[in-house]
Amino acid sequence: MDYRDWEILKVLYNQKNLTKTARLLFLTQPALTSRLKHMQEELGVKIVTRESRGVHFTPQGEYLVHCAEEALAHFQKVKENVQNMSNNEKNEVAGTLKLGVSNYFANNELPYLLKLFKNQYPHVEFKVITGWSRDVTQLIHNKDVHIGFVRGDYGWRGLSIHQLFEETICIASTKKIDITDLPRLPRIDYRGDYLLKSIIDHWWAENYAEAPFISIEVDQVDTCREMVINGLGYGILSSRVLDGIEDIYKIPLTDQEGNPLLRRTWMYYHKESMEWNVVKAFVHFIENLDWKNH
Repeated sequence: MDYRDWEILKVLYNQKNLTKTARLLFLTQPALTSRLKHMQEELGVKIVTRESRGVHFTPQGEYLVHCAEEALAHFQKVKENVQNMSNNEKNEVAGTLKLGVSNYFANNELPYLLKLFKNQYPHVEFKVITGWSRDVTQLIHNKDVHIGFVRGDYGWRGLSIHQLFEETICIASTKKIDITDLPRLPRIDYRGDYLLKSIIDHWWAENYAEAPFISIEVDQVDTCREMVINGLGYGILSSRVLDGIEDIYKIPLTDQEGNPLLRRTWMYYHKESMEWNVVKAFVHFIENLDWKNH
């Protein structure tokens, strides 16, 4: 079994189709079939069976796919370490930077940041994984990425952190509203990450005895914002989401002591990752940005 064999197993498991797998790996289908036959003969087990609906993996095949993922990940790590050693000797910033990024940050902040960084360090490439902040936190804890950008105060045990900016959480509407009328007004709700939802739900429970009137539910904060802008109801949003939008009335949420409810955005990374020139350069780049004017 070599690197190419592990790659074949992983791609075939994802595709469940010989023709698609061969095309993705730039192989002919006969060459792919021959390679699979050789693997099965070498190991003395049946790895896959062909059925009318595609390829089915045997239990032994499923186990080998798991081994393939580990082998490919290990090879990638070895490759990155060797490249980093070479870059350190040359004092060069190059290589692939792996980032885990919350959905909103990926859509609204990250592209411009990567453009600026790429202008300074043209030999750096990026691998970006997006998701909810809780998922990004798990990625960085598992060291699946070098750096994570997370919205909200999640746990950071064992991680180095840097706060990028903080936002107020506010009620947003195209019309002036009396906050005491909120339970009877139509609200545009969106499926945000659970930490933000828990803050808003806690605030609501402290101030109202009845449930909110949810008139529209959407998946993304950007959709919620557009619904609010078009006068379809009010939304409870982080203030940065509303930057640059005119004719929107905003009422910041406060706790029982009158302090504003805040949502912070953080950069997480492992201290040992700073041994990599590319990670160190990116961390210093982010730390020196003027987020107020960004």
